[in-house]
Amino acid sequence: MSGSPNFIDQIRIQCRSGKGGKGSSHLRREKYMPKGGPDGGDGGRGGHIILRGNGQLWTLLHLRYTKHVIAEDGEVGSSNQSSGRSGKDQVIEVPLGTVVKDDETGQILCEVTKDGEEHVLFSGGRGGQGNQHFKSSTNQTPRYAQPGEPGTEKWVVMELKVLADVGLVGFPNAGKSTLLSVITAAKPKIADYAFTTLTPNLGIVPYRDHKSFVMADIPGIIEGAHEGKGLGLRFLRHIERNSALLFMIPADSADIKADYQVLLNELEQYSPDLLDKDRVLAITKCDMLDAVMMKQLQKDLPKGVDHVLISSVAQIGLEDLKDALWKKLHG
Repeated sequence: MSGSPNFIDQIRIQCRSGKGGKGSSHLRREKYMPKGGPDGGDGGRGGHIILRGNGQLWTLLHLRYTKHVIAEDGEVGSSNQSSGRSGKDQVIEVPLGTVVKDDETGQILCEVTKDGEEHVLFSGGRGGQGNQHFKSSTNQTPRYAQPGEPGTEKWVVMELKVLADVGLVGFPNAGKSTLLSVITAAKPKIADYAFTTLTPNLGIVPYRDHKSFVMADIPGIIEGAHEGKGLGLRFLRHIERNSALLFMIPADSADIKADYQVLLNELEQYSPDLLDKDRVLAITKCDMLDAVMMKQLQKDLPKGVDHVLISSVAQIGLEDLKDALWKKLHG
């Protein structure tokens, strides 16, 4: 589980779909029809386990205490060709960006990205056919019916990948949480030590004319994150969904180009597709620089990436930064 109690981005649940009802092997026996034929109805199907996307949910918190989700079994068939009732489906509501995997094999079963989108995770077992289906010219009174099919029972793991427009990428202490707290209404924990941010923080950035976009502060990447060092892998997956990446390197870095290269390298090792995303480079903590130092700094920046010099604390360059990000998202 994640560090913050109210942001839960991974959860394990046992699911069991309903088993199908048994078909009936009833023979029609009435006063005026002592030797009526087979009239056994079919069993009802078992309930499905269904996953549904809910745009109002941001975390998997509501499932924290859900260990088992069990759908209802189908009813057995009865006489007079009456079919049994189908078992009630069980619907699990999840936030958009949830990926469900088979706990044993790790295979991805489905992924939810739209509000109201539904996936049948595990189908209920089919109901068995009643004896009326087995009547033939040679067997007028079959005394057997099909049993219902069993349901499916499996443990699944649900993982949430944050859906944000802009993902913040940088080493611990690059000023990501501070930026988020200044330009959005999010209130992340801020302290100058590595791994203050143990969970992605989401914030809505207001932009000109009542527009806005979502920014996610992702825990600091350290070298070797793609090998699972630090808190690496678990958080790199959150970046996969972001439309644009904002790289943040502090102005007092010993070598901005080298730091940028390390960050790029971490992303590439994890997933080369991440390098196809639009990116902007923000040099943070620029309130420490005078005009001469700023000019000097500009010469040492990596080529081929748009950059903005900012200070979250002194509120320098933040409008330019929003403009640059908006252009990447809607350019």
